[in-house]
Amino acid sequence: MTSQRFISNMLADDTKFTIDEFACACVVERKWIIQHVHEGLINCGIDLRSNENEWRFANVDITRARKLIWFERDFDVNPEVAALLADLLEEIATLRRKLTS
Repeated sequence: MTSQRFISNMLADDTKFTIDEFACACVVERKWIIQHVHEGLINCGIDLRSNENEWRFANVDITRARKLIWFERDFDVNPEVAALLADLLEEIATLRRKLTS
């Protein structure tokens, strides 16, 4: 997939990405994604027993994965703590949206 097409697809909310596109967008290896999906830290939108090539990810999954990567790399926390921090940030954003509506 060309980078221009990939960026265009990222702008569409309903676009689903393959594991390879997801890895490219997050700048991580497939192994990292597989580990985090199996641990329940990232949602692939499909039965985990299926082939990884059948997994599909949404834009919100990319956003979440980037937060996990940031916490894991920059703050040297384990994946579970990174997921907890990402959950808290997502909850704060939800509450702020409710306050401004």
